[in-house]
Amino acid sequence: MTNPVTAPTVQGTLALQKLKAASVELEAAFLAEMLKSAGLGEARQSFGGGAGEDQFASFLVQQQAEQMARSGGIGLSEILFNAMMEKSDG
Repeated sequence: MTNPVTAPTVQGTLALQKLKAASVELEAAFLAEMLKSAGLGEARQSFGGGAGEDQFASFLVQQQAEQMARSGGIGLSEILFNAMMEKSDG
């Protein structure tokens, strides 16, 4: 038997966690694109890693962007989270 008082709270908490995770994921995607535009992950002209470096550079940039977003990022995830909260309330 579930307690009717705690059930909505747990569901609300899960919904908040999903919104927060989505906002961090969106910020990470934005940061990855900005890092690519800035030239991070491009092969060096001398003493580069060759074809392997070119193939896996996008994975490195994506992981760096995800770590930046999880560590606080540039504040975009907070703005996205607040916007999603407003949409879910209304």
